Amino acid sequence: MKRTKLEVCVDSVESALAASRGGADRLELCGCLPMGGTTPELSLYRAVRHCTDLPVRVLIRPRAGDFCYSAYEFGIMCDAVALFREEGADAVVTGCLTPEGDVDLERMKRLREAAGPMDMTFHRAFDMARDAGQALRDIESLGGISTILTSGQAPDVEKGIGNLKAIIAGADGRLDIMPGGGVNSGNLEHLEEELHAPVYHMSGKMAVSSRMIYRNPAVSMGEDSSSEYRIWRTDEEEVRKARAILG
Repeated sequence: MKRTKLEVCVDSVESALAASRGGADRLELCGCLPMGGTTPELSLYRAVRHCTDLPVRVLIRPRAGDFCYSAYEFGIMCDAVALFREEGADAVVTGCLTPEGDVDLERMKRLREAAGPMDMTFHRAFDMARDAGQALRDIESLGGISTILTSGQAPDVEKGIGNLKAIIAGADGRLDIMPGGGVNSGNLEHLEEELHAPVYHMSGKMAVSSRMIYRNPAVSMGEDSSSEYRIWRTDEEEVRKARAILG
């Protein structure tokens, strides 16, 4: 029987090491995970490659927000795909939509060309598509995309179980449907009983307090006033529990 895989999304060397020790099968590497993830720095990719032996899939997303990109943003994405291909990444994780909410086939074809022989995951832009069935057919038509990361077009995987079942059935094994978005050790057994997916995606993140002793309460670098003193890291034990559930 084929082993169910566990992909862990990380945005630091510390988290990559924790995921590896916990039993992850592969990593999705990104930057700025609390913002939903953006393209990581090349230096971070190199450091993770140096420190772990796990396959690394690299997120290609130039900014937070929607998945309808300007010409400048799309050019940056194409360059990033080519760069990480040259660096030996195992796959890239990306996605583009049209303003109408369809898969942007023309741009996805160009990203596939930039990827060459490298594998590709279509990420949760899928969950923002107008029609899941049509998006699935469009992604299949592109070729060279092995995986779709999705919560079932719902806020999280538990709310999306019904849709995930339909998407998995629609894919009919032609590509891997990877449930992600709220996957954790507390719900993974139920998800596996319902979905029998070939791979699951989680971050397993926990908040770690900053090492800063002096803290300026009057200044914030972002929207969350406490964000400077709360760092998110992958919880090794959470990954270990998830891996044990999957066997």
